Amino acid sequence: MVGAHTFKPLALPPKLTTAEFNEFIQSIIDIVGNENVEVPVSKDQIRDGSYMNPTHTHDPHHIMDQDYFLASAIVAPRSVEDVQTIVGLANKFKFPLWPISIGRNSGYGGAAPRVSGSVVLDMGKNMNRVLEVNVEGAYCVVEPGVTFHDLYDYLEANNLRDKLWLDVPDLGGGSVLGNATERGVGYTPYGDHWMMHSGMEVVLPNGELMRTGMGALPDSRRAETMGLRPADQPWNKTAHLFPYGFGPCVDGLFSQSNMGIVTKMGMWLMPNPGGYQSYLITLPRDDDLKQAVDIIRPLRLGMALQNVPTIRHILLDAAVLGNKTSYSSKTEPLSDEDLDEIAKQLNLGRWNFYGALYGPEPIRKVLWESIKEAFSAIPGVKFYFPEDTPENSVLRVRDKTMQGIPTYDELKWIDWLPNGAHLFFSPIAKVSGEDAMLQYGVTKKRCEEAGLDFIATFTVGMREMHQIMCIVFNKQDPVQKQKVQWLIRTLIDECAANGWGEYRTHLAVMDQIMGTYNWNNSSFLKFNEVLKNAVDPNGILAPGKSGVWPSQYSQITWKL
Repeated sequence: MVGAHTFKPLALPPKLTTAEFNEFIQSIIDIVGNENVEVPVSKDQIRDGSYMNPTHTHDPHHIMDQDYFLASAIVAPRSVEDVQTIVGLANKFKFPLWPISIGRNSGYGGAAPRVSGSVVLDMGKNMNRVLEVNVEGAYCVVEPGVTFHDLYDYLEANNLRDKLWLDVPDLGGGSVLGNATERGVGYTPYGDHWMMHSGMEVVLPNGELMRTGMGALPDSRRAETMGLRPADQPWNKTAHLFPYGFGPCVDGLFSQSNMGIVTKMGMWLMPNPGGYQSYLITLPRDDDLKQAVDIIRPLRLGMALQNVPTIRHILLDAAVLGNKTSYSSKTEPLSDEDLDEIAKQLNLGRWNFYGALYGPEPIRKVLWESIKEAFSAIPGVKFYFPEDTPENSVLRVRDKTMQGIPTYDELKWIDWLPNGAHLFFSPIAKVSGEDAMLQYGVTKKRCEEAGLDFIATFTVGMREMHQIMCIVFNKQDPVQKQKVQWLIRTLIDECAANGWGEYRTHLAVMDQIMGTYNWNNSSFLKFNEVLKNAVDPNGILAPGKSGVWPSQYSQITWKL
């Protein structure tokens, strides 16, 4: 051993002693070096950090006690081989691992592990290369640490931006790979990130390396693979063109799951469309949401709406432009009259629809005429292009986002309240005005009962809508945090009763949400548990992720 240490971590995994922890961690240090291992031993090390400098010890937007979900150590492997070795040691010691990409899973738990005492495996610190950008096939291959901004910079530096665009979410600092495996979304026509992946390389819980889809077929250039370790061997030339391959398509087992650690992923990029125009349509009344959604549905299904458009509540836009005290001295939720006044002040609607047009000018012109005519059926709507709005308008920000340029302006709405933190509540609904109004009514009512302002957006997919409700709270106010817990737990059950399930969630409510996916005596969860116990018999990989627990963990004890 090199320079043996003795640590007293702030949290230990279940059933492991301090001596076993130190033996495990020393073995890890011998593999990756001191500089790639961090062991928090003092509460002074538990700092919330920021989006740009994320903490990996816990959830910086903690809705429970700050140290409720706490890592025993943070380990950054340098290579696929390091990951395999660490997985092997974890099996030997029965030590739980919690893999992350960047640690910016903001609003869903950050980098925090579901089981306190787990080692957070920081896949992004060292494994952060853009391995390939293929112009002809319009795809890239990335490691976990490649952020959207990194990939954008790569395209710019290699003069590829005129050929290929990427799709970005609201914030540009997240992992391309991590966001896709969590089924995150962006706002160009390539906005469904999981749909746009093709070919994954995965370290399985037994340490074996696997490539999925066409990647399971060896590359035809056999001579070039001689002597190379599996992780360094070239991919089959169709691995990133056709995601399904032959036989069962297993990629989904590594999405929002604890079945493997994704080390590489192919992602499709969008060919430069040859023209672009963003726009804003303001809807003056609260109940215009119903008519707008019914207008949107046929336009989206018919692809007149080419991208992933959003219908943003007035307070989401207002919060990007200022905190609550800049609009009102109230501490209670703002009234309809207050919201109307803010909308008037900002020259916005109670709801604001952001979309974009892609392609040569004649195509954009025809699409815009169709969209404008359809929305003109709503009395009082107004139409804007970026140049019609102030320099600091949200449309100017969305103009960049919807053409794949990373931004960070959306961070500002977290400061709506002092000591601002946030929790996302993300139910799915059909693209129907009636459903939208019903879901809006349920979520807004409960939000106001909790003493919080309703801040949300409807993000429109092909045939469904994600409501992304931004629950902003003061993380230094324990009473408010209790109300936030009540709010999300109440909404989960009420939305499930209406047939609206969440597509992604925070650590604290993964069990409850999986419990709502209980058709036919919870056959879905049972199937996942069978798979989990088969591929991970020692239960080392992200126990409890998405509500799937290995048999070593009593569900009575561990479910929240």
